[in-house]
Amino acid sequence: MTYLSLSRAARLAGVTRAELQRRIRRGDIETFEGSVAVQDLLRLYPAVSLSNDEALERVERIKTQALPKSYDADAVLPSPQVLVSRLKRMSETLVERLSALSAANALLDQVAERLEALGRSPSADGLATDLADTRAWLAEARRGLAAPAPADLQAQLLAKDTFLRIMAATVKLIPSGHEFFVEGQETILDASVRAGLKLSYGCSSGNCGSCKARVLSGEVWKIRDHDYVLSEREKQLGYILSCSNTAVTDVVLEAAEALTVADLPHQQIRASLRKQERIAPQLISINVQTPRTQTLRFMAGQRARLTLENGATRELPIASCPCNGRNLWFYVREAEDAFAQTLFARLHPGHLVQVEGPQGDFVLREDSPEPAVFVAIGDGIGPIKSLIEHAVSIDVIESFHLYWGTAYPEGHYQGKWGRALKESLDNFHFTPLMSADPQDLLAVIRADLPELGAQRFYLAGPEAAIESVGAGLRDLGVPVDRIAVEATES
Repeated sequence: MTYLSLSRAARLAGVTRAELQRRIRRGDIETFEGSVAVQDLLRLYPAVSLSNDEALERVERIKTQALPKSYDADAVLPSPQVLVSRLKRMSETLVERLSALSAANALLDQVAERLEALGRSPSADGLATDLADTRAWLAEARRGLAAPAPADLQAQLLAKDTFLRIMAATVKLIPSGHEFFVEGQETILDASVRAGLKLSYGCSSGNCGSCKARVLSGEVWKIRDHDYVLSEREKQLGYILSCSNTAVTDVVLEAAEALTVADLPHQQIRASLRKQERIAPQLISINVQTPRTQTLRFMAGQRARLTLENGATRELPIASCPCNGRNLWFYVREAEDAFAQTLFARLHPGHLVQVEGPQGDFVLREDSPEPAVFVAIGDGIGPIKSLIEHAVSIDVIESFHLYWGTAYPEGHYQGKWGRALKESLDNFHFTPLMSADPQDLLAVIRADLPELGAQRFYLAGPEAAIESVGAGLRDLGVPVDRIAVEATES
């Protein structure tokens, strides 16, 4: 029986991992050591497309529309060296299968010879007729092996999986069990960041050694030199720098991950203002870019403190996905403080910005696949946007529902983003409300979601309004530990 990892099974079926996990929890499909059988996958998704990649392209389109592009987005095809290595591995597998087929044919020859010998035996008079029939059946079966076989959905699915293995390798992390794909010419570290995972790293350029990891199985390829020196003992044990190697085959990697906010280091980075966009007369979005060798490691929903050249400073929620820690987005509303006044009056792209952080524990519960409800009031959409983009990236949550209430005159300035997710994802719902009144929000949520206790809630916005929504949810029976709250500036 052939098994596929959940990541590969979801990719081949053209569904999200969250959808597949939901079907597993319902008992629609069984797993064995975290994998699913090919025949069970075909039984569950009999209409899976094997002749084209339409379903695959749809999954990739979802991420393209929902997430910011990373700086390695142009790397599509693997390097020639990696491609040759992968083809070599596939050739070895093909040789093994052909050898097994030849052995099976040889075995059939031996069976035929033995049956013929038994048929000539004088003591087998009563068995001669049956043996003759058996020989005829075996000869017919042999001729059937040489004839073109009818369409075999399982074989076609495995053939498609083989092609995908040439284009992308899977990395499984130990001890967390997280999986992600390494595509094109990207490094293992870059692929993990793109997948929303938080491997340990520092410079990401091969100088510090913080991204050191141990290869337990599979083959990697060093795609760039690094200054950090691994000892001979470390090399013998299989240690590599994930920032300098790519995966040739499917790899199991022992690596340190940040699983809680306490696991992340406090960082100070000299960055620069890359872009400044006026959303409304009193609202701007800014893009702060870190050096290529020092991206900010943070969890979705956290905050960072920005300090301008004149000393003006403010702590702001990060409104972008950790999958691109080099390009950080923030929303800033006009106010009387020096930070806002400097941004609105005279700051232009190219100015230095000190980034310090991350701060806060308003983060996604990645071990909770149940449906999630995100409630943003006003500019609370910033940290909520970060959470949702990360959730889409890691693909573990069953379903999403975003409620965004605002009374600002510019309305839902990220409405296009929300509608794009709604159109692309079957399990995403977006309800914009031109009201920031907590009771209005609660009434709509209660009407939409009769079983509130089955959801996990993430609330962000002005403290008074969000606390009111949280209290209302608790009154409706939602457990306290299922409500995460982030208070933003009014």
